[in-house]
Amino acid sequence: MTRTFRILVILMLANCCLLSSGCVRRRLTVRSVPAGASVYVDDQPIGQTPVSTPFTYYGTRKIQLVKDNFETLTVKQTFNPPWYQYPVIEFVTENLWPWEIRDERAVDFQMIPQVIVPTERLLENAQELRDAAGQGAIAPLVTPGEQPFVPPAGVLPAPAQGAPLPETARYPQEPSLQPPGRVFGMP
Repeated sequence: MTRTFRILVILMLANCCLLSSGCVRRRLTVRSVPAGASVYVDDQPIGQTPVSTPFTYYGTRKIQLVKDNFETLTVKQTFNPPWYQYPVIEFVTENLWPWEIRDERAVDFQMIPQVIVPTERLLENAQELRDAAGQGAIAPLVTPGEQPFVPPAGVLPAPAQGAPLPETARYPQEPSLQPPGRVFGMP
């Protein structure tokens, strides 16, 4: 074999290795009971459960599931990188390793049915709170010995119950319709 032929064979083998180098495919699958919940990962919609999506980076992700008649579920889920994704090793597995590596993560969630409180019960609870406040059972906003909050100068105090609002409070000034002055050197 001639020297140029050997160099050509080595270059072809190196080229084949580089072209056939694999990569790491990352995939997140979200499942829920019951199925059909809308899934948001980092506030981006990805579909309805069960659903899979590729991801690039490891770390903590905000996963939110929304479904009618169920409580909205929001979870901060941490995905730790596997050993082959640590610095330096990652370069080899991403660029030089000749086969594809798959990293599949699955998370399962149990959704809780939404509790609907009847209107009558809500009104009863509100009346109980009003009665407790009238009897002094609810702690005052200012504890004894403390000074009550005084609004800064220029801020109108709240009027007494049933008293009419001052004219300036009822009709606030409209914003100026004049164009702003010069902006960053523009005329």
